[in-house]
Order: sequence, then C-alpha cells, then structure tokens
Amino acid sequence: MHNYKAFYIDGNWVIPSDERDVIKVINPATEETVGEVLQGTHEDVDSAVAAAKRAFDGYSQSTKSERLELLTRIIEIYERRMPDMAQAITDEMGATKKLAIDDQAPCGLGHLRTAYEALKNYNFENKLSDNTTVFKEPIGVCAFITPWNWPINQIAAKVAPALATGCTCVLKPSELAPFSAHVFAEILHEAGVPKGVFNLVDGNGIIVGAHLSSHPDVDMVSFTGSTRAGIEVAKAAAPTVKRVTQELGGKSANIILDDADFETAVFKGTLHCMGNVGQSCNSPTRMLVPHYRMEEAAEVAAKAVSKLRVGDPTNADKNMGPIAYDLQYEKVKGLIQKAIDEGTTLVCGGTDKPEGCEKGYFVKPTVFSHVTNDMTIAKEEVFGPVLSIIGYDNEAEAIQIANDTPYGLAAYVSSSDLPRARRVASKLRAGQVIINNSAGDYNVPFGGYKQSGNGREKGEYGFEDFLEIKAIIGYNVAG
Repeated sequence: MHNYKAFYIDGNWVIPSDERDVIKVINPATEETVGEVLQGTHEDVDSAVAAAKRAFDGYSQSTKSERLELLTRIIEIYERRMPDMAQAITDEMGATKKLAIDDQAPCGLGHLRTAYEALKNYNFENKLSDNTTVFKEPIGVCAFITPWNWPINQIAAKVAPALATGCTCVLKPSELAPFSAHVFAEILHEAGVPKGVFNLVDGNGIIVGAHLSSHPDVDMVSFTGSTRAGIEVAKAAAPTVKRVTQELGGKSANIILDDADFETAVFKGTLHCMGNVGQSCNSPTRMLVPHYRMEEAAEVAAKAVSKLRVGDPTNADKNMGPIAYDLQYEKVKGLIQKAIDEGTTLVCGGTDKPEGCEKGYFVKPTVFSHVTNDMTIAKEEVFGPVLSIIGYDNEAEAIQIANDTPYGLAAYVSSSDLPRARRVASKLRAGQVIINNSAGDYNVPFGGYKQSGNGREKGEYGFEDFLEIKAIIGYNVAG
C-alpha cells in the first residue's frame, strides 16, 4: 500500500492535524485500493502558495551555475530512484511493467536532462542596442495541474523548466495517479531543493485545482488535461490576469499518402495509436487512407492488433494494460458502442472484455473502418485503444479532413516522396507533425493549435512560458 497522507510544503512533509477526506487510489488492473492520499483544502493551497512566494525572492536571484548544480543532484537521485518511479506508475495507472520501465519513468529523467542542457547555453540577457538591454526574468510562483495518463512526464515537463529558470512552484498531481508525484517530491527533497521552491498538495480539481488557478499570488498556471477542464482553469485564472499555458485534448490525423510504404505505415500507425492503451493526447487516432485501399488498411491494422497481449500489467508477457480508471473505462466502452450504432465497420475488438480479464478496466484494442469524419468516433477524443480508419479521394481532401477538427495537437504524414510529405505537413494545423514515423526527442517543442491549448513544453522552447521580458532603456548610458 502507498499511503501518502502528507503534503510537501516549505521543504517539509506536513501532516494536517484536522480530519479530512481520504482519496483512495485504485489499481485499475485489480479494482482494489493500492493507496491513499488526502484531499487538500483551500488553506493547504494558501500555505503552499505562501511558501512558494517567500522562496521566490531568493531563488529567482540564484545563479545559473547554482541551478545547474541543483539539477545535477536531482538527476543523480532520480536515476537511483527509477525502479521506485516505475513501480508507482504501474500501481497507480496500470502501465505495463515494460512501459513503465522503458518509457513512463524515463520521461521524467529525460525532461530533467534536457532542462539541464538547455540551461547551460540559455541567454537570459540580450543587448538590443547601445542604449537598451533586454532581460528574461522568472515569472514568479507557478501552479501546475497535471494528468494521470503520463504522470511523471507532465510533472517533470513543468517542474524542470521552472527550476531551471528560477521560478517556484506548487504542484497538484492527478488524484487518480498521485504516487509518482510523491516519489518525485522525495527526490527533490533529497537533492536539497531550497525550502518553498517546490510544493505539493494533493486533491481534486474542484477544490485544489480551482483555488490554485484563481489564487492572486500565483503568477502562472500550467495545466495538462481535457479541453473541458482547461476552459475552467482559464476562466478561474482570468480575474487575476495570470499567464495560462495549456496542453489539452487531441484527435490527431495520420495521413497515409498513396505513395507510402503502405503496410509499414498502417502497421506502425496502428500500434502507435494503441500505445499506453490509447491514453495519449497526441495519439494518431484518425488514420486517413485512399478509399481504394480501405480494405487493405483494415487487414493490416487487424494484423497489428493481433500482436497486442492484454492483461495483468505486472506480467512481462503482456504489452497492454487496463484503462486507468472506472469512469474512463465506461466512456471508452460507450464510444465503441456508439461507433457500432452509427454504422461503422468493426474490424476487431468491441465492447466485450478481453479473454482472461474478467476483473480490471481492460478493453479490447479496437479498429473501425469506413469511418466518416462526421461520426462521433472521429470527432470525440476517446482516450482508449480505438483506431478510426477514414477514406479520402485525393491529397487535398486528406488535408481538409485532417484539419476538420477543433483540435490541433499533432498530425502524422507517411510518403516515400519527402518533398511531398513536407508540403502536406506545412498545410496541417497542428503544433507537431511527424513524417514517416520519425522519432522525436525532448528538445522538440510540444503543444497545440486551436482547442489543443497554448504555450509549448520541452527543451529551450519550454523555458519561454516561465519568463517575463524586461527591457531596460539606457542600461548602457551613463548619466
């Protein structure tokens, strides 16, 4: 059992003296309680924000070398605690052991290392002219509200640049997956992060998240989650005119052009869609193929799905675990049934539980073909292992379908003609476009167009949202 009945405030683990609600954390593979955290209150948020505000005066004046030394210590301890981080993620959100060890837990380390490298070469001062110098200064107290699907990834993507740029912060991790956040807090504490620079308060979005978003002493709020919740965060933040950055939903198109290595593109695109049980905001959930190759695409997608083995995430033989929690599980099943009712062709999968998975929030990886872009399954973010295959007549129509969505987080293009792929990519309204399943890295900016949010995370680009711009005119002119 993971019992974290304390908050990390002002450099200490604070155990509230008053009685309060306990939030039970459910292992989605077993439907059993695996730990507990406390429901934070407005008073807890006020204490954490006050600690961050007090710490800001000193930490914002720290030198680049001091912050590099701090990040070095954090990285060293994180490397040692990697097995603990991976185990926490498997327990809290059902990631398979392999996914947790190979992908989920290393994400935190990747963001820390990238922030370290970016900080080494980052220029916080620019002489604009003989008369004027422009400075980039830390924005202040930052509130971070993070999701359950890639828990440590989104925590580190926010905390690492905050520490690197001289900001202080208060984190509200997802109440559905809070264990990894507590392991991370332990790492920061051991590394000697100055008191008040990093704070953690558990709780739900209605109480803790909303109060953080509206708090007058919070200078920036960074939120990752659904577009619906992101809108509420922005509304709560508006009266105090604080900076708001958001990484929200997605319904990413995967355009497979007629000259692509078709089988490879469909096969890899299907498995990418199913990764992390489809619980990724940039998942390529809409696969666009020429109409005349629809049946071929469906056949290849079914072959890819046959490689997936759903079951107990602690079993090394399984490469797909459960949906992370009960309400999301019901939502995914409901959208699968809705697609069937609307007349799509069910290639494989469906609403029944996978064989041998009677207990737990397990879903069959599901593929639909002959989907049209006006169907619910093509419009709504499922956040489950569900692929929609949509036909198109020509390149122009493929681009039109890809952009026909309120989202714009990511898009994908496959073609053997690189100039053609680049041309198509240039016309897609998305924050990140991946050509021919190319691998990214932690320096690549991540964020969306339209209702997929605003701002960018990762690497040097991720520093910008944490900095204010100050121009000093006459800086180089003697009186």
